[in-house]
Amino acid sequence: MHILTSIPPQKNRLLAVLPDAECKRLSPYLERIPLKLGTVLYEPGVALQHVYFPTDCIISLLYVMKDGASAEIAVGNEGIVGISLFMGGDTTPSRAVVQSAGDALRLSGQVLKVEFNRSDIMHNLLLRYTQALLTQMAQTAVCNRHHSIEQQLCRWLLLSLDRLPNSSLVMTQQLIANMLGVRREGVTESAGKLQEAGLINYRRGKITVLNRPGLERSCCECYAVVKEEFDRLLPDTIAA
Repeated sequence: MHILTSIPPQKNRLLAVLPDAECKRLSPYLERIPLKLGTVLYEPGVALQHVYFPTDCIISLLYVMKDGASAEIAVGNEGIVGISLFMGGDTTPSRAVVQSAGDALRLSGQVLKVEFNRSDIMHNLLLRYTQALLTQMAQTAVCNRHHSIEQQLCRWLLLSLDRLPNSSLVMTQQLIANMLGVRREGVTESAGKLQEAGLINYRRGKITVLNRPGLERSCCECYAVVKEEFDRLLPDTIAA
C-alpha cells in the first residue's frame, strides 16, 4: 500500500469531484509517479496492471498502423488512463506514451475494479468519462480526415493547454507529427504560419501560446465539440 503524501487527489478532475468518503477510501492506494517525456506506460496487447490519474502531465494514447501511420488522443488532468480495466477487458490496442512530463497518481487496477463495482458514484463517473473520451476519439477521426494540418495543430494545442497549468509545451515537431499522424514537414509549415500570425512562439522544442483567442479563431469546430462534451459530462461537483 502506498500512502499519498505530496499530491492531493483534487489535482485530477475525476478525483476532485468525488465525495470526501469516496476520496478518503481511495487515497491510501494512490501512488505519486513522476513521468518523463516519452515514457511508455503500456504497450498494445499487454495486460494492464494499473490506471493513471494525470495531475500535471499529458499522456497520449497512440494507435499505430503496420505502415507506421498513427492516430492519437490525449488524456490529462481531466481523466484516467487505462479504461480497459473497468470496461471488461485487460488489454488495449493503443500505446500509452507521456506527451508532456509531470506527475500522475497510479492506482492498482484491482482496487479500481472493486471500487467501480462497489460505488455507484465511481461507476457512473467513470462511465461518463468514457463517453466523453469516445466523443474525443470520434471527433479526432473526423478532424484528421476533413480539416487542414494547421487546424488540427490548433485543436491539439488548445486541448493540451486545457490540461496544463501554463501556456507552454515542450514538444518536438516530430513528436507532434506522430501525435497528429501527419508528416513532419506539414507540422513545420503549419507551426510557421501560426508563429507568423503571432499566435505562438516555437523555439527549440518549446511552444508558447501568445494569443489563445486568436488560436481558437483559427481552429476548426472540433475543439469546441470535445470541450463542451467534457464540461457537460464531467461537472465540477456530483451528488453524494
